[in-house]
Amino acid sequence: MKKILIIDDEVNVALLLSKFLTRNGFDVTTASSGNSGLEHLKNGEFALVLCDYRLEDTDGREMLRKIKTQYPKTGVIIITGYSDIKMAVELIKMGAYDYISKPLYPDEILNTITKAIETRQALLDDGASPAPITKSSKKQATDGIVVGTSRASKELSRQIELVAPTNYSVIILGESGSGKEEVAKSIHLHSPRSNQPFIAMDCGSLTKELAASEFFGHEKGSFTGAFTTKIGHFEMANGGTLFLDEVGNLSYEIQAALLRTVQERKVKRIGSTKEIDLDVRIIVATNENLVDAIQKGRFREDLYHRFNEFSIYMPPLRERGDDIMLLAEHFLQAANLELQRNVTHFSPEVIDCFINYRWPGNVRELKNIVKRAALISEGSEITIKSLPLEISNYKLPAFDYGQQNSFNQPQYEQRSEIKEPRHDLKNAALEAEYETILKVLREVNFNKTRAAEILNIDRKTLYNKMKAINLK
Repeated sequence: MKKILIIDDEVNVALLLSKFLTRNGFDVTTASSGNSGLEHLKNGEFALVLCDYRLEDTDGREMLRKIKTQYPKTGVIIITGYSDIKMAVELIKMGAYDYISKPLYPDEILNTITKAIETRQALLDDGASPAPITKSSKKQATDGIVVGTSRASKELSRQIELVAPTNYSVIILGESGSGKEEVAKSIHLHSPRSNQPFIAMDCGSLTKELAASEFFGHEKGSFTGAFTTKIGHFEMANGGTLFLDEVGNLSYEIQAALLRTVQERKVKRIGSTKEIDLDVRIIVATNENLVDAIQKGRFREDLYHRFNEFSIYMPPLRERGDDIMLLAEHFLQAANLELQRNVTHFSPEVIDCFINYRWPGNVRELKNIVKRAALISEGSEITIKSLPLEISNYKLPAFDYGQQNSFNQPQYEQRSEIKEPRHDLKNAALEAEYETILKVLREVNFNKTRAAEILNIDRKTLYNKMKAINLK
């Protein structure tokens, strides 16, 4: 039976963890302070230590240092209520196997502990000392999507889990490079169609003349240049999922043909009279507002409603600050495999640079930057000189009430000065609310999602309050 030591000064948390792990076959000991935890380690060998980062007599960093120095064969997982990616990266570099953020979820805890013990045992069997395994190496699922720790990523994962088992058509909304195709693949791989084809189609690259043939296929001789019979993407995806990227770029005529196919679930190749029955799930993606396109007459409203049985918003990378280094580590590991390199980590300067940069190219830009840096790095560390100048020299835009900065950051107009004294409580409350909201927005570089989290309100409430106090 594997022995686990829990070090947590919150008695209720330690007790619940102890009961849960005992039920799952572990021999559990608890300690309420860092010093008592070290005493337990002196008196017995433990496979794993779960240590809370905030303790009354010490902190997780110091405990990790002592445990890895005195008991190098013991694995350590840090429990934290503070989702700080910088701290997490530092702890992993110091030798922690992993970290778990509060609130604690039983499945996540059990999975992390089981893998930690399995990894430790495998390394001991090989005669090696346990080495830390970065969170990114375990977070990547077979679908290729990395599950982040930010609130936006968790909500995205929840929506994927919710819609994947259904047969709903899905619209994925998001900026270019934000990872919409990976979300579509994840939906497919978590659906009952996972063993059937996933066919992706870039609608932005289709000409008006070729679109019909690509979608529906054609018979030999049906038009000039049709030297062979061609199977269209709908037929190729039959039984599985058809992903249409940048669907807003399709011509109005092709949209009309698509509507008929989607409604009737039948397809007819160009030049054929035979209709083929279809069983295809359709997922579409766009980086433009289709409602605006409908109003401007560029997109069919009836087709939009056929597609929009469920919609998912893919947040840009700048709204997923807690995920940036998690993704960067994932891409670094992939780059090492592809390029046969052994780059192990990012310098603190690079981490700060990555977190502060606005990432206009989103996840795609981050992936390319990490891959390039891994290729040109001279040692095991990616340093600031391995980054392109536009990133290494990037400075947060100064706040300017007069004009919008070059990164298209939203303008926030300051209200005119109040000339007359305001002594009533209502106005005083509004003034205090205005100053608090403005202060927080400045601190987070006007990231409204992050500001709403700090203010403990949702984004809609934040927008309404900004409107109410004339903060545009």
